[in-house]
Amino acid sequence: MPEIQPHADNAIVWQDDRLYLLDQRFLPQRTEYLGLDSAEEVADAIHDMVVRGAPAIGITAAYGVVLGARQAFRAQAEGWREALAEGLNRLAASRPTAVNLFWALDRMGRLIAELGAGDPEAALLAEARAIHTEDIAANRCLGELGAGLIEGPTQVITHCNAGALATGGYGTALGVIRSAHAAGKIRQVYADETRPWLQGSRLTAWELHQDNIPVTLLSDSAAASLMAHGGIGWVIVGSDRIAANGDVANKIGTYGLAVAAKHHGVKVMVAAPTSTIDMSITSGADIPIEERNPSEVLSCGGQLIGAPGVDAWNPVFDVTPAALVDAIVTEKGIVLAPDADKMADLMKDN
Repeated sequence: MPEIQPHADNAIVWQDDRLYLLDQRFLPQRTEYLGLDSAEEVADAIHDMVVRGAPAIGITAAYGVVLGARQAFRAQAEGWREALAEGLNRLAASRPTAVNLFWALDRMGRLIAELGAGDPEAALLAEARAIHTEDIAANRCLGELGAGLIEGPTQVITHCNAGALATGGYGTALGVIRSAHAAGKIRQVYADETRPWLQGSRLTAWELHQDNIPVTLLSDSAAASLMAHGGIGWVIVGSDRIAANGDVANKIGTYGLAVAAKHHGVKVMVAAPTSTIDMSITSGADIPIEERNPSEVLSCGGQLIGAPGVDAWNPVFDVTPAALVDAIVTEKGIVLAPDADKMADLMKDN
């Protein structure tokens, strides 16, 4: 295992011809990297939550295509595309809601179709690295744009983890928060704990603490009460898929947070790259919502906390209607009070 400095900005690392993922299941107690050598291993890592967050899933899948193509070419140089098909199918089936996964696979697929004879690895690796680099640049751009909407100094709430760990680096929602904090516009961040995987508690708080940004952990059910006390300027979240009308799929609990924000006059900002916008989906009603094993809700840290014999409903995401969103911030611009016409205008050149 090569020496890699454990940091949120190093969550996805290509080194020594292998893909290394900072295993987010064990943060913050342990900082361990998992080395991967095949598309199937990458698909399992995505499904098992070693890596999560829509942009990070897309980047990881792109590197998974590189690994799959390497294996396929070594096994069948003349028919490597056919040999790669199963690996691509495994990657596509790893998580259903995050559209960046399919966006990245489509982009890699277009390149595969254009390649001639010979070993495809170098060209595919260059494309995967480009996807990675472009995502970081997009995050920094949308971070600055989103920070420009904030009149500070103020306090903000964020939900789940939409930081460097969930992206190629810097972050979407946390990218806005990082930029706004650097500009003196945010004095305090409240991070929802985010059941059942506790990404806010384990990941967001860890990231912000690493960067010396004041963060306080917040039970998901306490957010509305905090807003009632005043002083919260924005709710800032990321997204796993945005529909053509501006409806937003994000970590379960985002919808309730947005409803509470509307009641208390707190603005809601969704920060995401344009690769998260799915113009083929008319509204949030058409977004597939992943449901995971009830055991994730019924247990914590391997210990059963639910009553034996009781079932649990475990949707990973919910859909926040566009009417509850004040701004969608992307690297290509800001959409205020989003609707279908404004989203189409933003995406007309994509």
